[in-house]
Amino acid sequence: MTKKTTTQKEPVRLREKKLLNGNVSLYLDICRNGKRHKEYLKLYLIDAKTPMEREQNRQTLATAQAVKSKRLIEIQNGEYSFTRQFKENTPFLEYYRKMVEERHNNPESQGNWGNWRSCLRYLEIYCDNKTTFKDVTPEFVLGFKEFLNNVEKDTHKRVGPRKERDCFQGLSQNSKVSYFNKLRACINHAFDERIIPINPLRGIDGFKEEEVKRDYLTIEEVKKLAVTPCRYPILKRTFLFSCLTGLRKSDIQKLTWGEIQKFGEYTRIVFKQKKTKGQEYLDISPQAEKYLGERGNPEDIVFTGFTYGTWTSLELQRWCLTAGIHKNPTFHCARHTFAVMMLDLGADIYTVSKLLGHKFVSTTQLYAKVLDKNKQNAVSLIPDIG
Repeated sequence: MTKKTTTQKEPVRLREKKLLNGNVSLYLDICRNGKRHKEYLKLYLIDAKTPMEREQNRQTLATAQAVKSKRLIEIQNGEYSFTRQFKENTPFLEYYRKMVEERHNNPESQGNWGNWRSCLRYLEIYCDNKTTFKDVTPEFVLGFKEFLNNVEKDTHKRVGPRKERDCFQGLSQNSKVSYFNKLRACINHAFDERIIPINPLRGIDGFKEEEVKRDYLTIEEVKKLAVTPCRYPILKRTFLFSCLTGLRKSDIQKLTWGEIQKFGEYTRIVFKQKKTKGQEYLDISPQAEKYLGERGNPEDIVFTGFTYGTWTSLELQRWCLTAGIHKNPTFHCARHTFAVMMLDLGADIYTVSKLLGHKFVSTTQLYAKVLDKNKQNAVSLIPDIG
């Protein structure tokens, strides 16, 4: 008598349910310890007729399979329980506000806290305090993306109705990138914490970052400024100092004599960046040191009286025109000037990255793109056709 071979049932099966509208709802049929449980995934296959629709179905199935695999692992590890529920009723804005607060309290994240807070202002317009993670669906995510495309910049700051003569100004492309990425980070965090069973971001692309034009001055133009009088000597000192060191305006404004230290023949600035909160050690040239002025007490501000506003911006432009430079520079242009100048003089990109205090070399590579010697050498090969 031959023994019957019993095949063990798969504990998690992906099943389909036909809906009245013709779509197919996907759900998991979970069997454990003789008990069965259905987990509806809120994922739907459509009646695909175009390549794009077929691709959508393919991604939906891939998402469902990923959830199925996750449940299998949870069962194998003894982590899955029918009584263990997701916390989809968690208020979305409350959860996001906690993440903003965490970044505000964390010195490592404070540089990015402002963007998180700004995104919160737009999320508070897009949804309300009644919104829970149950409402955070792919449609919610796509809706926020569309909202960012159409919302007016600083609309949360507006007092009273919008006047007809007011010129509409939308968000910049890079602001859209930043705010959508904050929503993405929040949802991914909620998914990792089992607030939601399905990640609604799957298959949804974010905004593409826009390349920003980086204005800079050439070495010859910096030399012109050095010999051209400026109505405000403090502006001349700080701007040229930034051209020679790459320091941001915000770091120059708070620079104290205690942060400037001598190491033999070299002078080093030991400071914490205001933007990123990163500790930096910046060696400066004797030429840059000249613009520091007479040394004061350790707690004294180096560039006393330096502020930057509309009047300094206009004076910077006037000073450049006097020097015969027909550009429209901002103070941050000095930092770009330093980066391009270093690369032009042969410094390697890794060293320039460290001098600028960049966390990632990829940020510095944007300057290398501005000054591409290979392209310049290539076009110089074209013979004279005149």
